[in-house]
Amino acid sequence: MTGIRTSLMRREVIPFYLSLAVLGGAALALDAVLHLSDLVWIGRYLGIPGVLLILASSGYSMRKRKLIKSGNPAVLLRWHERLAWAGSLLILVHAGIHFNAILAWLAVWAMLINIASGLTGKYLLGRARKRLEATRMRLRAQGLTAAALEEQTYWDSLTFDVVKAWRVVHLPITLAFGVLALAHIIAVALFWGWR
Repeated sequence: MTGIRTSLMRREVIPFYLSLAVLGGAALALDAVLHLSDLVWIGRYLGIPGVLLILASSGYSMRKRKLIKSGNPAVLLRWHERLAWAGSLLILVHAGIHFNAILAWLAVWAMLINIASGLTGKYLLGRARKRLEATRMRLRAQGLTAAALEEQTYWDSLTFDVVKAWRVVHLPITLAFGVLALAHIIAVALFWGWR
């Protein structure tokens, strides 16, 4: 049992927290480079490519909802993860450590919650899928009939369906982030002295 826990920790839990730590560390490092190079003004403009990268990452969601018909879903998912990560990095550097804009910080917190939600879904869903398939393979190897296989994996299948419902939570979080980010963008367009 210890081997299973260790393997689960190594394959699932550590990569999840490492992904979040790398994003935070990269944002702090890039922000530090800008400050040390006296190029802090660049951070002011990084929100624009950050938002564009996040918007570009929505191709996967559009494909899943059949709003677009082209593209391999597995490839689009990898691009979704990479583009959203890179866009989030730029937005975190853009946000910097400035506490003078509540709307901007609400948008950043919504983005961070969205990232954590996405990573949670990625690791939980992958883990549940692997476990269910491994159980089915083991039971097939024992020679169970299709009906017996379904009976034996009923609870695992039900659990997997519950884990798949994670997307129902992720979508409203994504929408909240989108609304707050859009409100921030509109406020910036109206009140920022574009010089």
